[in-house]
Amino acid sequence: MYTHLEDYIYNLLTSINITEPKDLTIENVTKKLKLTVVYRKKAFRVYDEIILQRGTRQQEWKLFVHELSHHLRHYGSQLDMHPLFHDLQEWQAEHFTYHFCVPTFMLEELKEVTVREIMNQFNVDYDFALRRFEMFKNKIYF
Repeated sequence: MYTHLEDYIYNLLTSINITEPKDLTIENVTKKLKLTVVYRKKAFRVYDEIILQRGTRQQEWKLFVHELSHHLRHYGSQLDMHPLFHDLQEWQAEHFTYHFCVPTFMLEELKEVTVREIMNQFNVDYDFALRRFEMFKNKIYF
């Protein structure tokens, strides 16, 4: 049984024909969602633009998905909101990032779910893969 977030991500990705880890790229997602990526000194989102900082492929992917979460699920500007609401949106975006970068429905298709396999299949670094692996295992066992 999937959580609301896992269902949301499954429905979003399958609706734009992203069904395999190799499809999870900035270029592919922006093209299918009709978004633009621009590189600047600070990351944020404005309308249909996602502004990223340059980094490794893994860093850029993680940052892109974090900002994509704000684009898809949050409204308004964080500049004027109460700090607690800002913190909530940041927590939600981080949680979204783990589930979008490494979708549960794709994890379930792997022959063996390991940290190394998550890193290799989903273009994420070790710490990210380890945390997502822990989240997935906790879901199975609890």
